[in-house]
Amino acid sequence: MTDRLELADLGLPAEDIPAPPRFLPEYDNLLLSHADHRRVIPHAHPVPLWPGNGATQGTLLIDGVWDATWKITAEALTVTPFRSLTPAEESAITGEAANLLAFTRPADPAIPIRFTRA
Repeated sequence: MTDRLELADLGLPAEDIPAPPRFLPEYDNLLLSHADHRRVIPHAHPVPLWPGNGATQGTLLIDGVWDATWKITAEALTVTPFRSLTPAEESAITGEAANLLAFTRPADPAIPIRFTRA
């Protein structure tokens, strides 16, 4: 009997299949532990990692690239993309945002999801 989950037979998806959107928290390990961030941060936006308790927003990966920030307040979950999003991207982000709200606000996940400009 093994305690490991074997996924080797599944293979990798084709390169042209976009990665689903991923909401990363403040101080996520992906941003903290790599000296070379160019794989996920190909632009000049500074990583929002202020020292101490100063983090104010999370990062959002769109197709594996940091292309937006996000923040939950009492009023809304606000997504601020760095570029124009396609309708398919916005739809996928909205779906993932709903999952995030269901996880972080199980008693009241029905706050609005808003998109703003950087």
